[in-house]
Amino acid sequence: MVWLMQGDDQQAWMTSVRREFGRSYPGAKIDFEVQDWAGVQQKVTDALAQVNPPDVIDIGNTQTPYYAANGGLLQLTPYLTELGGQGWTKSMNASTLFRGKQYAAPWYAGNRVVMYNKLLWKKAGLGAPPQTMQEWQDDLARLRDTSGVSSALWLPGQNWYAFDGFLQDEGAQIVKESDGAWQGDLDSPAALRAAALFKKLQAFGSAPMDGNEANQAKDFAKGDVGCMIAMGYEGAQVVAANPALNGQIGWFPVPGATAGQPAKTFLGGSNLTVSQNSANKDLAVGFLRIALDDANEALMAKDSGFLPNRASLYGALTGNPYAQAAAKSVPYAGYTPLLPTWGNVETAPNPVTTLFLTPFLEGKDPDAAAQAADREMTDRLSWN
Repeated sequence: MVWLMQGDDQQAWMTSVRREFGRSYPGAKIDFEVQDWAGVQQKVTDALAQVNPPDVIDIGNTQTPYYAANGGLLQLTPYLTELGGQGWTKSMNASTLFRGKQYAAPWYAGNRVVMYNKLLWKKAGLGAPPQTMQEWQDDLARLRDTSGVSSALWLPGQNWYAFDGFLQDEGAQIVKESDGAWQGDLDSPAALRAAALFKKLQAFGSAPMDGNEANQAKDFAKGDVGCMIAMGYEGAQVVAANPALNGQIGWFPVPGATAGQPAKTFLGGSNLTVSQNSANKDLAVGFLRIALDDANEALMAKDSGFLPNRASLYGALTGNPYAQAAAKSVPYAGYTPLLPTWGNVETAPNPVTTLFLTPFLEGKDPDAAAQAADREMTDRLSWN
């Protein structure tokens, strides 16, 4: 039994894996079962505790420490050579480790890049995409002063995963360990610098300071937004809402401080795991080997538009401008804190954005906002 998350059930990939698995293991078969994201953490937790759990489970990459800490995942360190682990992208593989041991295999990932309106870019007299953060801000200033542009940059104040990238880029750890317990650390100079840069960029548009990015594609589709930090699938949403923008969307990595090194971004995606209590461990590991081989990994990347787990397969992204832009920043991408209880922090309302970032944007006292968020984060990190 293989559990796949909704959206990861790419039909061509499933067909290819099933066919190859049947050739490699005559008499064995794969049963795919698709799970909804809503409430999935508790569902997977319950399943892993069973005597006969699903053999393979597709999980969100930042969930690996949670399930590993609870003892539900098979350690995959002995199988790394068989699975091709020597070729996995270092940044993508970081999410599969817990206490230095391998508890998952990286499957695919995606990170946020800048989506821009080519028509407005041209109208503002802008040329090639910016290579540095300062160049981007200069371009945003020109866009802001261009007729027909309502927002040079659409950046909602509670776009958590975008903000996480700014935190990473400034070197903010956002949590710290003290006497064996984890605490919030948003009142650090690095976190305050990240919030200050976010505020400067957010002021180039009229996105709400207390709103998130859930419907930002609709705002971009109106045709008067210069650019926004987005995922690849949002480009398709924009074109569906406004076909006139078909062929008029471009992409570039969020620029860093220096040319040639994009800013750090949050790297979200999925990992494949084997249940510790699986009665079919050899078959489960064999499934991972087949699912992650060059042919199937490239097929998944091509059909899903997400990044494969190794750079040698980036050729599969040809013709996908979002993925090509995202691939440039993958080596610099990272994660939210990979802690077993980090999911508690992101449970709505997320204190990082609601208690810290939005008040910061609204002009409230930065230190007071950071300390309020830190107290709430520290409390949530202690939940089991």
